[in-house]
Amino acid sequence: MSSIYGSILVSGIIVMLIAKYFGKLIHFFPPVVTGSVVTIIGTTLIPVAMNNVAGGQGSPDFGSISNIALAFGTLLFIIILYRFFKGFVRAISILLGLIVGTIAAAFMGKVDFSAVGDASWFHMVTPLHFATPSFELAPIITMTIVAIVSLVESSGVYFALSDITGRKLTEQDLVKGYRAEGLASVIGAFFNSFPYTTYSQNVGLVQFSGVKDKSVIYTMGGILIFLGFVPKIAALTTVIPTAVLGGAMVAMFGMVIASGIKMLSKVDFSSQENLLIIACSVGVGLGVTTVPDLFAHLPESVKILTNSGIVSGSLTAIFLNIIFNVIKPIKQPKVAKTGNQSVA
Repeated sequence: MSSIYGSILVSGIIVMLIAKYFGKLIHFFPPVVTGSVVTIIGTTLIPVAMNNVAGGQGSPDFGSISNIALAFGTLLFIIILYRFFKGFVRAISILLGLIVGTIAAAFMGKVDFSAVGDASWFHMVTPLHFATPSFELAPIITMTIVAIVSLVESSGVYFALSDITGRKLTEQDLVKGYRAEGLASVIGAFFNSFPYTTYSQNVGLVQFSGVKDKSVIYTMGGILIFLGFVPKIAALTTVIPTAVLGGAMVAMFGMVIASGIKMLSKVDFSSQENLLIIACSVGVGLGVTTVPDLFAHLPESVKILTNSGIVSGSLTAIFLNIIFNVIKPIKQPKVAKTGNQSVA
């Protein structure tokens, strides 16, 4: 644990330092790449949602009728709210769906309140509770690679939010985002947390709710800090059954895919090169997600890149875009014919 927290701390500092240079990635993210990456993010999240719909991997009642009914009942309730209501109710339809789904699950005997009963009313976080950070080269290098890889996924999230909010991203915007992630990891290392990264699922929530005001994020941050000091209330969020979460996830993750398709609508589909970029990147991303053992025999250092469908698909999109749209083709010399002779 000591070396883990040391590696988290150092990797966060490194991310903050390299953010300025990593921000130049913006030049490799035209619409064909950003649209592909966001679509990949959505498609790779869907299996997570469907596993939760069935009750969660490893659950004894996986795929039971009750789990399926809860999940799709929650989803149907969210859709009804979204269709027949406007304004505030429509914006919080996901939250209301989770509440109503949990109440229905309680009547079915699927809600366990023991975690709420065991939780205390007040708790103060103890910095460095588990271990004081120590610094070893191998864990630091590994954690830094993981952090850098996660920035690729973060880039896709930033561009998706850019499209949803209608604000064009600049290189400096990316740099600020990367630095924020690095700073969060540094702070988290002192408060017994693991590395932070952007939460892709929230892209779907922003799109679904239509709420794009930053004040909502600030308020949410304050609420989470408050809940950190009052475990009794925070524990209520843990009683939501997995199947209920799965129903809401189908809507949110599907919205991520829809956002990606919307971004791809700006792409010139008459170009076979663009079609190939989309085809290969989405194919690789979805393939790695559905067949996780595909690269099982590769070295561990390489599997950091290949084990994530989002990362492997995103890197494929970036690489193919460079091949087809960045590198200029070699021009063949023109040949002019004069009589029976050819002049190059």
